[in-house]
Amino acid sequence: MAGAPPYTRAMRRTSYGHMNCSIAAALDIVGEPWTFLIVRDALYGVRRFDDFQVNLGIARNVLTARLKRLVEAGVFRRVAYQQRPLRYEYRLSEKGAALFPIIIGLKEWGDRFGAAAEDGRPMELEDATNGHRVEPALVDLRTGRKLDLMGVRAVAGEGATAETRRFFERIAFERATTRRVARP
Repeated sequence: MAGAPPYTRAMRRTSYGHMNCSIAAALDIVGEPWTFLIVRDALYGVRRFDDFQVNLGIARNVLTARLKRLVEAGVFRRVAYQQRPLRYEYRLSEKGAALFPIIIGLKEWGDRFGAAAEDGRPMELEDATNGHRVEPALVDLRTGRKLDLMGVRAVAGEGATAETRRFFERIAFERATTRRVARP
């Protein structure tokens, strides 16, 4: 793409669309770092372009491109709030609001391992009805049991391609082999 401005070239990346993976499909929409910060601010209540731009310190052209992509992907809805001149605000759709647990998971990880939290959590969550502090956790909706890496395993789902099924079969075989070898 000779002659294109550097910011345009930098925005282009390989699509993960060819992968039979829900994580890859999500990253095709929200995999660029500014995107999570824009969605984070929207979850806090930011709606207007200028507020996003000031809060994030993001270049206007980059913010314009990101918001356009998020509207096209159905993460945001553009809603007119002023007619003369015509101005829009960006409201999270149901699809956008569904990113809440992902953003909170990143926040929790950052609170534990990120440099910004070395002096304490930069932001806390509280219950909107009673003001009590909230401690997020990933739980199984059927059992209410808290999930962790050692208590779950990935297996092929109903939408898995033959290639994906072979991958998970290979992983299951390797897990079983490792368990047999590791036992005394």
